[in-house]
Amino acid sequence: MAAGGWTHASLATEVGIDPKSVERWVNLGRVPRRATAVKAAEALGEDIHALWPALRQARSARAVSPELVALYEQRADLPVSVFVDLLSSARERVDVLVYAAVFLHEAYPRLNDLLREKAGAGCSVRIALGDADSLNVKARGLEERYGHGIESRCRLALMHYRPLVDVPGIELRTHGTTLYNSLYRVDDQMLVNGHLWGVNAYAAPVWHLRQVEGGRMFTGYEESFDAVWETAQAVEAS
Repeated sequence: MAAGGWTHASLATEVGIDPKSVERWVNLGRVPRRATAVKAAEALGEDIHALWPALRQARSARAVSPELVALYEQRADLPVSVFVDLLSSARERVDVLVYAAVFLHEAYPRLNDLLREKAGAGCSVRIALGDADSLNVKARGLEERYGHGIESRCRLALMHYRPLVDVPGIELRTHGTTLYNSLYRVDDQMLVNGHLWGVNAYAAPVWHLRQVEGGRMFTGYEESFDAVWETAQAVEAS
């Protein structure tokens, strides 16, 4: 106020309040109502929260995000039919980012046939598997205390998917990134299998997301997939 040449009376007139109210702000540290504070801050050319930190409001947390369809404590709680039904609903896109996820082929031997059918119907299918020889995959194996288990599973997964290499509409790549989540995206829905340090993915949580206007969660994972995909190497036909 002093720097701008404001008095209690002149600022009060500008804001439309009693001069005694301004006097209480200055001498007693009183905090005005937000609407009044906004007017005063604009008149003074200052940030409202710099003048009255008490008016700073934390963004309220949503109890349930509109993007969250369901939350499962661990992947083992999901019947494989949840994954199969999701893939079966595909109309435009299927994106899978995992290290191995061999449980899909083991529990649903028709998986390759289903993906061929979807690609034949015009779906874009992208599968990104872990590179068994990459340092990050080997590190994951040590963290899980399964020895070479994860590396073997990556090779097994590649064997399962390799027959799809020459199928039009299907792309198969291997990646060596640190995998924070396994992603199963179909059109505007996605299953995200979170990873816990030292724990196999089947014992980690899964959240089912749907894409909504203005949502950030789905978009964030979508961008994560695309970023990994750009670093991945195409699998050549044997």
